[in-house]
Amino acid sequence: MAQKISMLGCGWLGLPLAIDLINKGYEVYGSTTSASKINDLTENGIKPFLIDIGNINTDLRDFLTSEVLIIAITSKNIDDIRNLITHIEASEVKKVLFISSTSVYPFTNGIVTEETNTLDTPLAQIERLFITNSSFKSTILRFGGLFGYNRKPGNFIRTHKQVDNPEGYINFIHRDDCIQIIEQIIIKNVWNEILNACADEHPKRREFYLQEIQKVGISAVVFNENSKNEYKIINSQKMKILLNYEFIHGKLMDISE
Repeated sequence: MAQKISMLGCGWLGLPLAIDLINKGYEVYGSTTSASKINDLTENGIKPFLIDIGNINTDLRDFLTSEVLIIAITSKNIDDIRNLITHIEASEVKKVLFISSTSVYPFTNGIVTEETNTLDTPLAQIERLFITNSSFKSTILRFGGLFGYNRKPGNFIRTHKQVDNPEGYINFIHRDDCIQIIEQIIIKNVWNEILNACADEHPKRREFYLQEIQKVGISAVVFNENSKNEYKIINSQKMKILLNYEFIHGKLMDISE
């Protein structure tokens, strides 16, 4: 019997991840908050569920019948997550992979590892809810800025807004790498860990965006030369060692798409 995985959030990352898992032989239960997307999930071989964790009356019992739950939603509502965790505790789920962000780290103007203290933000508080729960195993996966395919960094630029910290360094990761890293965590049973995941290369913000705007037809970008040039350089060495992982798109300045 194929291993079953529940995917909370079949959006920009969750949907292609679910499809790739199905292609590798997994059975995937996937959620969406939009009824209009149910058919799309079904057509891709995903068993669909209409789930809004903000609705306290939502029944999650059938959705949470997998051993592994991947949480790929953007909600930072702590009460909603507490309610979700209550459902997980009463379910068959034994392992939770929570997709987080390197935004939990402060600017240090240096290298940041998983040992670096985080900011006291709602996202960091949500991480702790999973980390400290003994009812199931949790791994927290902190991605850098997500890009790839229709999500192009050049489109992040707003013509009416200056880009701060042009001499600071960026931390990005391509969706292809996100998917492979998540799958390797599952395959290799890497649980009860906190892992950073960003591409190996960290170009300066000025250098990177001047290249990226050309790919989307933007002629110019205005940098805030008076900003403090704060930055952090995310180190992903722990993840690379545990998973024996080599980035597909490790060199950001070499990506042509």
